[in-house]
Amino acid sequence: MTPGRITTQGALLWKPGTRSGWSVEEIQIDPPKSGEARVKLAASGLCHSDDHLDTGDVDLGGWAPVLGGHEGAGIVQEVAPDVTAVRPGDHVVLSFMPSCGQCAMCVKGYSTLCELGAGVLRGTSPDGTHRIFARGQGVGCMSYLGTFSPYVCVSANALVKIDESVPLDKAALLGCGVPTGWGSSVYAADMEIGDIVVVIGTGGVGMNAVQGARHKGASVIIAVDPAPFKREQAPIFGATHTVESWGEAKTLVDRLTNGQGADRVIVTIGVVPPEVMHPAQSMTRRGGTIVLTGVVPMGVREIPLDLFDYVMSGKRLHGTLYGDTNARADIPLLARLYRDGALRLDELVTRTYRLEDINQAFADMHNGANLRGVIVYD
Repeated sequence: MTPGRITTQGALLWKPGTRSGWSVEEIQIDPPKSGEARVKLAASGLCHSDDHLDTGDVDLGGWAPVLGGHEGAGIVQEVAPDVTAVRPGDHVVLSFMPSCGQCAMCVKGYSTLCELGAGVLRGTSPDGTHRIFARGQGVGCMSYLGTFSPYVCVSANALVKIDESVPLDKAALLGCGVPTGWGSSVYAADMEIGDIVVVIGTGGVGMNAVQGARHKGASVIIAVDPAPFKREQAPIFGATHTVESWGEAKTLVDRLTNGQGADRVIVTIGVVPPEVMHPAQSMTRRGGTIVLTGVVPMGVREIPLDLFDYVMSGKRLHGTLYGDTNARADIPLLARLYRDGALRLDELVTRTYRLEDINQAFADMHNGANLRGVIVYD
């Protein structure tokens, strides 16, 4: 037995891409090595990106098993001797994209494109070894994290300290979905006061794009979603109009703008159908911006775009990872906004689950029953 190794439960995929579902079983977690910390989690968000591993929309290249989960918050239990940024007892959010602060991208201000993050789906810890074991073999972790377990051993570069006044079961959402959606409006869309904005897809990411548009002073925010529950909830987060389809959105935009088009169109569908891109383009004004935040299945290489229109109209298609946020600055900011009543997190959590109910949680996601499901640990 490795000294310091603990035994706990984790939700694993043994056959990614086959829709076989998650297996909750015993796992072992090693103590932190250089640059790492062990965290006891309070909660983990259930994000569509984890579901992509099960469905195969994100291809892991054949490695398995994988411990899922990349949205979490908890309390630091143990740190390696060379870790000084956090210490035991600190309340932290786990950023799904680690940032070293030293590589070329980090130095240029693009921490979401850090070299560390380039390997988050390679199946090992950053040093090429494993910290998680099950059935006698090494286990890879989603985004180097693996928050579908009440304990994680992670790089300290992925930990962002927050004020202890912020409830950890809500702070967990700040690890991915909230900053991704919020930043899609606040940063990636380059939004301006008074803009007319369309958000296509209002789940856990899209609803935060709605919040971000509200924070940036958009005058009209149109939320597009086929799920009645999500359309009912969208005005709580700042939507001024709700429609069921992008065809209805186009009609509404034409009416509101005298045919000129929306200033910003943000696509935050969990699995983006390629055919949505042309309607998004058609409802965007000349010089406007389309932000692509949702994941397109990795095998898709062709989408319908009118490239002549892009050239002649000056429209911009902007792909964004993590909403172009900077985790070390924006996670504490979002935590303060929540604490001060300016950011809605409580309303995002539709249902909470035990870890053993994870497959039901993902079924609820597919059925459009949740804005965000959250696994809560003891």
